[in-house]
Amino acid sequence: MSGSPSRRRNLARVYLTHLECPRDGNRFDPHQIQNVCGCGSPLLARYDLDAVRRAVRPSAFAGRAADLWRYRELLPVTDDAHITTFGEGWTPMVPAPRYGGSIGVPRLLVKDEAALPTGSFKARGAAVGVSRARELGVRRVAMPTNGNAGAAWAAYAARAGIQATIAMPLGAPLVSRAECRAAGANLRLVDGVISDAGREIAALLSVSNGTIFDAATLREPYRLEGKKTMGYEIVEQLGWRVPDVIIYPTGGGVGLIGIHKALAEMRALGWIGERTPRLVAVQSTGCAPIVRALEAGQRRAQPWEGARTVAYGITVPAPLGDELILDAVRGTGGTAIAVDDAELLADLREFGAREGLLLCPEGAACLTATRHLRAAGWIGGDDEVVVLNTGSALKYPDALPA
Repeated sequence: MSGSPSRRRNLARVYLTHLECPRDGNRFDPHQIQNVCGCGSPLLARYDLDAVRRAVRPSAFAGRAADLWRYRELLPVTDDAHITTFGEGWTPMVPAPRYGGSIGVPRLLVKDEAALPTGSFKARGAAVGVSRARELGVRRVAMPTNGNAGAAWAAYAARAGIQATIAMPLGAPLVSRAECRAAGANLRLVDGVISDAGREIAALLSVSNGTIFDAATLREPYRLEGKKTMGYEIVEQLGWRVPDVIIYPTGGGVGLIGIHKALAEMRALGWIGERTPRLVAVQSTGCAPIVRALEAGQRRAQPWEGARTVAYGITVPAPLGDELILDAVRGTGGTAIAVDDAELLADLREFGAREGLLLCPEGAACLTATRHLRAAGWIGGDDEVVVLNTGSALKYPDALPA
């Protein structure tokens, strides 16, 4: 569904100028279909921020619809007629003083993405990615997924009248399979992990003669733009100030990269000061390529062999955006930490009992990380800490207490 008539009348023009390779600085035309740079790096959308600063002030957003399209000047869709939306965005920021107090972090907040359409933060990336694909004339998309992204892209593609082919590991949550099928996607199940699903999609693309658009994580530039709205919302919901720490479950890392990008844009716009939150990438001890690369002082992460974790969304052995994830963590004075499945499941249960909010395993991994970082003194007792719950616990019934 396109945006409402009132939205179409009220929104200003878009300030997208080009796509840029963060590795070599090459620029690309955003009005042509693009994937990655010739060097293999993802591309980042850039905007005329000086013009945005003149056109809009932070106070203007309060009068806009409570969805991610409120940040329209900083999103890439140039014609509102192509906006494909279920009303995604503006998820609640839930204080968690009982659990937070029990681990020495009384100013703990949970950004609860479970409230989004399709039940996960992937709806943000799908909304903007599908809208932009529709605008550029794409008629069919294909992507590998660990579950939630495929479900989101299948739903938004159906709403936009675009065909979707989704490749998913056999071990992915059964709910995600059902969502893809219900949305009419061509679902392919693959024996292995997401990298194996990626090879399935690569084989399909190789014989498609350009008729299928590769919408895999960070292989198209606009999913990231939807994800970055988490950063804008966190800051706006805190009264246009930043927290001390943001803790994010990291597989492909698009959300972490997006939050980092949003913070950089807001600093350039003068909407926030120079102080930046420390960003924490949370992984599993069963799949921790970013943690290993950070600890070794490496620029790139090496593929993780035998990846396995109950937090299925972060089972990404070789993230394409490894450099950007590491830049986000290092550039903010942050860190990366791996947590154990048994601990995150215990924290999921403990948090539910104390706060009444059920988290997905990936969100619970952020609680375990918070607890360990507080015990080590890396997080202080007065720090304001935002953890991301990236999806609905109901999508993972096997992880819930019996």
